[in-house]
Amino acid sequence: MSSANVTLAVRYQDSFSKAVIKNVVVVLLGIFINYINGGIIHTFSKHQIFYTNPRYILFIHLVVNDMIQLVLSIILFIISYTIYKINVSICCVLILFTLVTTENTPLNLACMVVECYIAICIPLRHSQICTIRRTLMLVGFIWATSMLSVLPDVFITLATEPLDFFSSKVFCIRNTVFPNPVIIQKRDFTYLVFLIIVWFTIFYCYFKILFTAKTASRDAKKARNTITLHGFQLVLCMTTYAAPQLLNVVQRLFPRNQTDFLFAYYIIVQMLPRSISPIIYGVRDNTFRNYLRCYLMCRITAVWETFPRPLN
Repeated sequence: MSSANVTLAVRYQDSFSKAVIKNVVVVLLGIFINYINGGIIHTFSKHQIFYTNPRYILFIHLVVNDMIQLVLSIILFIISYTIYKINVSICCVLILFTLVTTENTPLNLACMVVECYIAICIPLRHSQICTIRRTLMLVGFIWATSMLSVLPDVFITLATEPLDFFSSKVFCIRNTVFPNPVIIQKRDFTYLVFLIIVWFTIFYCYFKILFTAKTASRDAKKARNTITLHGFQLVLCMTTYAAPQLLNVVQRLFPRNQTDFLFAYYIIVQMLPRSISPIIYGVRDNTFRNYLRCYLMCRITAVWETFPRPLN
């Protein structure tokens, strides 16, 4: 299930004041998170030291991907409260890219965990295995995997729906723009495969590093803590894969307050994970923290110098 299903479902039964509050909260949170991520991207782009490190390349790809996903999900959220119904073709494009960027996140996190495992458990071969070329190929593989997971939805819809369907207007969620039941079965199977592969990768790497950290350097212990944070981030991101079942439970348990619970679900699952990445590498990583601090200090100094000076 895409973030659109969650973000757009919250529209129902909301009063005007509650709808305004929710939209303001979502927009302000989105601006705040993307402002921080924008500072991280600027820091990365200004220092060549990050270009030659596969870890930072995967990290910056995650940040850019999350920024795109966040902007798209906020657009869909606002559309659900304002325009309500939009053209199927436009909705299809928005849902498609939202789905792809949503599925990119757990795959990217899994790749970052593997890189961390190689750096700690196979340090002598790290420079041979984790090259820049292979890292860029891995980024392409992440996008290709997510695209192959989502594009069949478009092809099935083109083959089963009449042409006038694509010129009609619908409430923009995945189930309305891709209505064929086969797509739902394919989605559930794909999400199950993703869950198994990604979680197996996380647990395998975590326990390997855990055993190494007992007798190794402080770097191994820090890597273990980093993977723990990645695991928490991954739990939030991959809750999206269990969204259909979770939303059915919410609708049965809270029939009157389900919009508020769906809104909280959107904040926790779609927005919160996008604010964890800057903490993991923007704050905890010594190298990136030093460069980011310099960037922030320069910004503060520039703002301070714009204020008029009192005359002596």
